[in-house]
Amino acid sequence: MGTIVPRWEWRTFGEDFGAADDVFAALEPELTQESDEIYLLSPGTDAAVKIRDGLMDIKELKEVDEAGLEQWRPAMKETFPLPRGEADKVCAELRVSAPPPGREPFSLDEFLAVLAAPERGVRAAAVHKRRLHHTLNGCMVEVTDVVTEGQAVRTLAVELDDAERVVATVRELGLFDRQNTNYPRWLKAAGAAAAAAMEG
Repeated sequence: MGTIVPRWEWRTFGEDFGAADDVFAALEPELTQESDEIYLLSPGTDAAVKIRDGLMDIKELKEVDEAGLEQWRPAMKETFPLPRGEADKVCAELRVSAPPPGREPFSLDEFLAVLAAPERGVRAAAVHKRRLHHTLNGCMVEVTDVVTEGQAVRTLAVELDDAERVVATVRELGLFDRQNTNYPRWLKAAGAAAAAAMEG
């Protein structure tokens, strides 16, 4: 594996992105991707832990700068069945107790069942994404249609290993007054809102 370079990321969710929508409407996406993913949401952390393309995928949050950008570093891409050591790493990232001894390796369904146990309380959120990839000012920009928690929403992300260029690009798109919100944090809020609506 080559050198892993942490990236600074900024993301917003909403129905429209104002003038930024006009910018990307005038551009052909460089790549279009669709995926079905499962985010593992822990009450104790906003760690980016998900399953995509059959892989256990973790990104570690390394730093948050003064502008509110988050620096993330890929930390795991592991196939299932998941070896015991890798399962322990996932639990540590989610800040929950490790599985009891004697159960390994774990199939996807087995591991989801372990994480959903009451003493861990991890929730699995199914997410469908249709991602349009662009490059702007050297930054990678994704405009994504998301379906999850019974709702459809859009998200726009800007990322690069250069924080200043990310900030400049977000400002150029007229979006810097919006809060930077990562997927786990947004999914938790969306789940809480859906639960409240059902109770109401």
